[in-house]
Amino acid sequence: MPIRSENRWFYPIDWPQLSKAIRFGRANSRCEHCKRPHMRKVLHLGDGRWWDADAQRWRTGSGKVITVRGADLLSARSTYVVLACAHLDHDPGNNDPVNLAALCQRCHMLHDAAEHRWQRWWNVFRLLAVQDLFEDPRSTRGRIVQ
Repeated sequence: MPIRSENRWFYPIDWPQLSKAIRFGRANSRCEHCKRPHMRKVLHLGDGRWWDADAQRWRTGSGKVITVRGADLLSARSTYVVLACAHLDHDPGNNDPVNLAALCQRCHMLHDAAEHRWQRWWNVFRLLAVQDLFEDPRSTRGRIVQ
């Protein structure tokens, strides 16, 4: 996930090297939550289950080995996996290796889902607050009452 320009100054100057060390050194080019391999196409069923070509087995969204029924295979799709280095506490200033994890797109989005919901709420709240400042109080009251 690209770093927003307004947040870029939170990251250390050596962020690319730190991210690379976590993704390829510690995680060995695999997602640390589901074990999906970096820069490879994987077959998946859309609910987190995916085909691990290296092990020749199906895995769950948490990386556990499972068996899949033949009927489920009809809904199989493929996706290209790219690892990113994620801050587990959502604080880009905390670059302690314990706080960083190599995550694929799916795991990263699942990890950040609550943070994204909060950010969406905050943006709406902020826009409405600015609107209240410049709006006629009578129309604001009418909008709130309805």
